[in-house]
Amino acid sequence: MDVALGSRTAETAAIYFEKTSNAAIRGVLPQKAQTVEEAVADFHISQRPGASSFGRTILVDGQYVGDVWCYCIDPDGMPNAMVSYCVFEPALWGRGAATRALKLFLAEITPKYAVKTVGAFTYSRNLPSIRVLEKNGFQLMEEFLEGGAASRYYQLDICQKKE
Repeated sequence: MDVALGSRTAETAAIYFEKTSNAAIRGVLPQKAQTVEEAVADFHISQRPGASSFGRTILVDGQYVGDVWCYCIDPDGMPNAMVSYCVFEPALWGRGAATRALKLFLAEITPKYAVKTVGAFTYSRNLPSIRVLEKNGFQLMEEFLEGGAASRYYQLDICQKKE
């Protein structure tokens, strides 16, 4: 399985919104955009100079299967960015595509945004996402309730990971 990252476009933002509108994904990955138009508008905002978000498509054997992105990018903040990802093709779940895509993405954003720390939120029940984070060196920092759902905050110290 060849995992690579590709460029996001307005078209892929619309496809992503449609592909992630099913209950299985929405149950573990809350989405800000409620319509495809909002998703495309958010994509255009991410393309502006100085934007605080950046994303890439996830490609497996050349096929578009998901997205990985960071938001709240702030080189002076703690963490320097938050990260999220989703492989929307069920046939690839549990096969390592998200783990490999996140690894590639972290290697890209580290020099691009001078990122030293990256955070990530996930629901405690989202065991596949927890495995992806832990395989990429993220450490559990906090467990809490959000909207009544058990949730977790993970963080990666990139400088410490390289040692």
